[in-house]
Amino acid sequence: MDVDLVRLWDYLADARGHMFTSVRSQPPDVYTRRFPFGLGSIRATLLHIAAAEWAYVERLRGRDHPLADSPFAAERLPTVDALESAWGEQAALTRTALATLGDPRRPVEFISRVGPRPVRARATAGEIVIHMALHEVHHRSQVMAMLRHAGVRAENLDYSILAFMRASIDG
Repeated sequence: MDVDLVRLWDYLADARGHMFTSVRSQPPDVYTRRFPFGLGSIRATLLHIAAAEWAYVERLRGRDHPLADSPFAAERLPTVDALESAWGEQAALTRTALATLGDPRRPVEFISRVGPRPVRARATAGEIVIHMALHEVHHRSQVMAMLRHAGVRAENLDYSILAFMRASIDG
């Protein structure tokens, strides 16, 4: 199966833009409000998704990094506008990395520092891209649920709605 990973990423960026519109339409306290699920707040969840994207793109480029180097820390990006701007810059870098990915079956080794101790991890470049997409969709769903708990009827961001080409059957 041949999957256009750049097109997949374009969908994610489009869906992310719609989600940011919903987040920005709320009073600032909704962004940092505590919720009893997910990563606890819209802010923490969005920062986590962006930091993971940054880390995996670094890995695709063959660079290891300490998590402290992530540009997606709450202290560095205190507002939703600051995060959206920084993430937009990262999204352009991510798109370039995917457009120049080469063989998606290319092995990528890295040190994972998630968990009680570092471990050596191995995946293919394509698996990393698929993980980034699924990771974002998973956490974006949590943000959508948080928005709904805050009274926001966030729109449907499903791939079939935003990415499939549609034509009316009525002419």
